[in-house]
Amino acid sequence: MIQPRAGVAFSLAAAGDLRNDRAARAQFSAELGIPTAWATVRQVHGSHVVEASGAGDLGEADALFTLRPMLPVAVFTADCAGVVLGADNGVGIAHAGWRGAVGGVVSRLIAAMTDAGAVPRWAAIGPFISPCCFEVGPDVAGLFGDHVATTSWGTVSVDLGRSLQGQLEGLEAWQSGLCTFHDGSSFSHRRDATPARMAAVAWLPA
Repeated sequence: MIQPRAGVAFSLAAAGDLRNDRAARAQFSAELGIPTAWATVRQVHGSHVVEASGAGDLGEADALFTLRPMLPVAVFTADCAGVVLGADNGVGIAHAGWRGAVGGVVSRLIAAMTDAGAVPRWAAIGPFISPCCFEVGPDVAGLFGDHVATTSWGTVSVDLGRSLQGQLEGLEAWQSGLCTFHDGSSFSHRRDATPARMAAVAWLPA
């Protein structure tokens, strides 16, 4: 588990499949001292944002936020990034792969939280596939402008972290620095087609 600050946690593979394994999710929640019932969404690699007023499945979206203390909001990842935004009176989280980055999911989450009166003050970005391993075709690379990079084996890649950082509007931001593809502590769908997912969880401390 990675905990960069109060109210934020990123699971690793050792915690189990926190998307589908309810017992693993309960154990993870107990370790954090948060409720076992989380607010989640059915991720579709888009940029829709919803507000959570209670736990449960909130439908198709890739970002959610809450103003309720001690209501965990979560997304699930295995190469995409989990991006947490913290405000004085709320917390939000986004599931951001290359499609979400291009679609501005983080910018949309910032706007939605600000409209609700919870202006983000800081951000935390969990493990994701780094440019060293994120090989893409020219069609995808063309969407990333200055954030095109090169893999460790010399092919074209994109820098998802820099792209997401650019949507944070100058917020203080922490990044885990872990590449899900080559770091054995992480699940990676691209590496081994695993259906298992890690969790990015955020909550407004009581």
